[in-house]
Amino acid sequence: MSPHDPHDHTHGHSHPHSHDHAHPHDHGNGSVLKYSDDSVHDVRESDLYPLLAEALRAIVVDKGLVSAADIREHLEALDKIDDGMGGRIVARAWTDPEYKRRLLENGSDAVGEFGIDMGETQLIVVENTDTVHNLVVCTLCSCYPRAILGLPPDWYKSKSYRARAVNEPRAVLREFGTLVPESVIVRVHDSNADMRYLVLPKRPSGTEGWSAEQLAVLVTRDCLVGVVSATKP
Repeated sequence: MSPHDPHDHTHGHSHPHSHDHAHPHDHGNGSVLKYSDDSVHDVRESDLYPLLAEALRAIVVDKGLVSAADIREHLEALDKIDDGMGGRIVARAWTDPEYKRRLLENGSDAVGEFGIDMGETQLIVVENTDTVHNLVVCTLCSCYPRAILGLPPDWYKSKSYRARAVNEPRAVLREFGTLVPESVIVRVHDSNADMRYLVLPKRPSGTEGWSAEQLAVLVTRDCLVGVVSATKP
């Protein structure tokens, strides 16, 4: 068990878990078909997202907490972020042992070397190995390392993913096409308002001698959440 209290799922069994804040786990019959396509998710829940977002925007603007221009500027900045930055961070960790050490010890400081400001949020980077596969979720809402990955996909925000990632992570991974051997521990990390998690995937075999630029393109957003592994094309 890591010091940040992830949930270990060994041999497909779920274990009791606790968090420093309450999480409403939904165990209903969500209409999730698969997760590999962002457009296929919990349809009934996703229908509410635009309405909820618009209602929240109207409230904060009406109360003068933020201006409409500020919201637009922030969303435009998030829209410009893609997983290319995450790929460059991972590629450097794969090729620079000292940077990898810094990244795993203090993710917020390490990504700051790429000009990324995590603010008051702590970034925790967890490494996939031959014995551990890491999966990231936010069971409360949709906490996500937006400064690195931009806006989260709809499946990440769905109630089904948030509940099932904790209770049946191997089944969720299989739906993404990721088969984790029973001998490998699946460790689920629950993000919250204070902490964001980022997965450092295993470097694909056969990439010895590749440059950081070549390696970076192997890393996708889904690799950094842990639902898939980095693979050589």
